[in-house]
Amino acid sequence: MTEDKIKNLLQQADKAAGRIAPVEVNVSAIRRRAGRKNMIMMVAPLASAAVIMLALSILSMMFRTTEPTMEHRKIALLETQIKQLQARTDAALSLIQEVLDQERRQSRLNELQAQLASIPDPLEEVRKQVDKTAFFLVYQADRLYRELNQTDSAVENYNRVIELFPENRWAKVARQRLTEIENRKI
Repeated sequence: MTEDKIKNLLQQADKAAGRIAPVEVNVSAIRRRAGRKNMIMMVAPLASAAVIMLALSILSMMFRTTEPTMEHRKIALLETQIKQLQARTDAALSLIQEVLDQERRQSRLNELQAQLASIPDPLEEVRKQVDKTAFFLVYQADRLYRELNQTDSAVENYNRVIELFPENRWAKVARQRLTEIENRKI
């Protein structure tokens, strides 16, 4: 029985209290507050450490000797020697680079000269073509004269060879053939 009474009492209390209102919690605000607390807890020891370091550095400057010690002189001398060696090394590397560039240019020049040497002389090529053309005209004139018995056409071709290529050896042959044709007519 007591249980029923307790249940009834609880139910009446729930009805009297009404519905529970939702509670809003701002988590970011809580985090910001916690962060501020942590920062304050860290800043105080760091600030005091900085003040102590500053005081120590001021004291060390006040008691520091102004004359360079033997070690400082040795270090300064070594730094000077290192700078000199660095300058020499840079000059040597620059010289090596120049020599390598010169060798590359010389190699390229040699390659180009070899290519140029392999190209036939254009004047010689023209002379060969002129010689071929003169030969062809003489050959054609010979065929017209000997095989086809067309003396007038042959004479025309011989004269064309003499006119177009007066210094060529086939012009001499054409003159000889014209002389032969004239001798046969007589």
